[in-house]
Amino acid sequence: MKTKIAIVTLLLFSIATLGQEVKVTSGKVVRFANFKSKFVDARNIDVWLPKAYSTTEKYAVLYMHDGQMLFDAESSWNKQAWEVDEVAGKLIIEEKTKNFIVVGIWNNGLKRHPEYFPQKPYITFDATQKKFISESLKQRKKIDTEEFKVISDNYLKFIVKELKPFVDKNFNTYSNQSNTFIAGSSMGGLISLYAICEYPKIFGGAACLSTHWTGIYQNENNPIPDAIMHYLNKHLPKPKNHKIYFDYGNQTLDSLYKPSQEKVNKIMISKGYSDKSWNTIFFPGKDHSEKSWHDRLNIPLEFLLSK
Repeated sequence: MKTKIAIVTLLLFSIATLGQEVKVTSGKVVRFANFKSKFVDARNIDVWLPKAYSTTEKYAVLYMHDGQMLFDAESSWNKQAWEVDEVAGKLIIEEKTKNFIVVGIWNNGLKRHPEYFPQKPYITFDATQKKFISESLKQRKKIDTEEFKVISDNYLKFIVKELKPFVDKNFNTYSNQSNTFIAGSSMGGLISLYAICEYPKIFGGAACLSTHWTGIYQNENNPIPDAIMHYLNKHLPKPKNHKIYFDYGNQTLDSLYKPSQEKVNKIMISKGYSDKSWNTIFFPGKDHSEKSWHDRLNIPLEFLLSK
């Protein structure tokens, strides 16, 4: 069985990487270009493997959003990247975490907001509230239609029902909950939290960096944070088998997040989360950027993936 897996994996590597080199400083990235789905639009999937990746060992899996921003700054819109390979590779070599691979899921540009906005809180809004949200996002050029149409439930179905089975079949992974994690920043942090709430039997941990609690770009007259709090009160998974990490700064967009994060912290405590299952860290002076997330990425990775 192991030989068969190794042959299939090597074949996939040769197909996936043809003309799709991704620059990394540690390990290698296998790119599956134009990965098809029946739930969402096709997109690139980047799978990072640590330097010592072996088909005779098994690995935990970290799914991350905004895949084009994770490894190679040259492929990102702002020429910044998380440099996940650098951080993860160092942690694994120093044995500060269990062995793991990273699956980077590219976003689809103007469909990023519709895919990352938690759908169940959104459907509770009335017509006036939905119009307010749509107009705000259109003004910021985050959508290209008159009406904001949320499709995050389908996005999560894509990850859970299509992408995860593909990864578990073609790479040597532990497929159980305690070895499956999800992470992202900004709207990617929001959808990561939604994922662990919607699929608590799939994901054992979520890292939510600079979580975009506001959904739009203001706190005033904004119904979104309260709707998310209401959802969390009902759907937050039990702390016994889950870990959740939050953080935020106070510069640029991160300056919006303190009021909501403090409310979330109270919810976490009320649901029985402790320092073993939950962490929220404030980083004064840090802004809303890949550089800031790179600088502190080791913290959530060690928290979620500790041995």
